[in-house]
Order: sequence, then structure tokens, then C-alpha cells
Amino acid sequence: MNHIGAISGGKDSVAMAVLLTETHPEINFTWVCTPTGNESPEWFEHMRALRERIGPIVPIMVPGGLGGLIKQWNALPNWRQRWCTRVLKIEPFAAYLMQHSPAVFYVGLRADEERREGGDYQNVPNVEMVFPLREAGMGLAEVLQFNAERQIKIPRRTDCMVCFFQRLIEWYELWRDHLDAYLEGEAWEIQTGFTFRSPGRDTQPTSLRDLRAKFETGWIPRDTRDPINDMKCRVCRL
Repeated sequence: MNHIGAISGGKDSVAMAVLLTETHPEINFTWVCTPTGNESPEWFEHMRALRERIGPIVPIMVPGGLGGLIKQWNALPNWRQRWCTRVLKIEPFAAYLMQHSPAVFYVGLRADEERREGGDYQNVPNVEMVFPLREAGMGLAEVLQFNAERQIKIPRRTDCMVCFFQRLIEWYELWRDHLDAYLEGEAWEIQTGFTFRSPGRDTQPTSLRDLRAKFETGWIPRDTRDPINDMKCRVCRL
């Protein structure tokens, strides 16, 4: 029987992995992540630190990653066509589970997330899904305390750097801190003729190129983020 845990790098999956490692040293867990190739340097640094705590983390990545698929399909994932999660994460991980069944699959859903079922993988044959955080009665407060007691720092962003759900302040920070990644997103927009931004979502320029021009004037968007609830991937589910 294989014991497989899914890790996004967010606060919940990290707490789950560390909890299981601490409480069940007799189990040989296989930890798995599904990077798109567009994660930030901070995410990779965070995952390397986590690896020191829980052991190896197996990456499952579609060849070429996000950039390769954008070039191949000449299309961007956006608010109308959200293919990124399905193609880059859900389908590859479901295939991994099928290849390694029978298995127990550990999912990092909290006790205060009763409405979430982890349904993407419920139909994978010979795989039992378990929810250690729920079994331990750990809600948001308990997860935050657990990580804080172990000095585990979660990056603000654990999703793609060019995620179409980003707020203006996040596009600004990407431009400010990781200009190369911002310009790559800009080039993908020019190549495909589409934009990562949602027309009508706000009053600012839609294209990343025009948005960059506004940032270069010194304009800084207002930060409306919740420092706790935004500490997660908003689109991806692994």
C-alpha cells in the first residue's frame, strides 16, 4: 500500500505533511507536488526548506510546463478558459495515483472547510482519501499556530507568477520584484493576442504591457489583500 501526500506549498498542505511526518514515523510517505514551471523563486526556496523537514518531494510536471503549453496551443489560461489547473495539475496527478494504486491519498483540507470534498480524485480506483487535518480537528487557527510553533514561513504566493486571478497589487509586485517573469508574461500576451487580465475587472489597462507603463510612472495599486486567507493558491487544488 502506497501512502501519498499532495503538497502545494500552502499553509494547509505543509502543516499536514509535517504533522504526518511527526506523528507517523513508521509510515514511508511519498510527497508529491505539481509545479507548472511558473512558480516564484521564493516558492522553490520554501519547498527546499520543507524537504529538509519531511524528506524528498516528487515533482510531477507536464513537459514544457505552462510556457510550453502556451506556445504549443497559442492560448493563455484566463478567466474564460481555465485549462491550467486541469492540464498541469489535476490530470497528471490523477494519472500518478492510478499508476501507484492501491494507495492512501492524504489531502490537506481543514476541519473548518466542511463544504470542500477533494472531489477531483474521488473516482480514482483503489485510492482511499483521508483528511488528517480534519481528523486532528485543525481549523485555520490551529494550522497557523502549528506552522508558527515550528517557524514555518509560507510564501505569500504559492501559485503561478502570472496567474490570471491576481490583484493589481500582485501584478505590481511581480513587475517590481521579478521583472523577467513579468516580461515573459507580457511576451505570451503579445504572442497569443490575449491577456491574463480580465477585461472589466477594474479601470486599469488590460494588457500587461500597458499596465507596466503605468507602473513605470510610479503608480502603486492599493493593497486589498487579506494576509491570512490569501496565503493560498486560489485556482489550483494541488
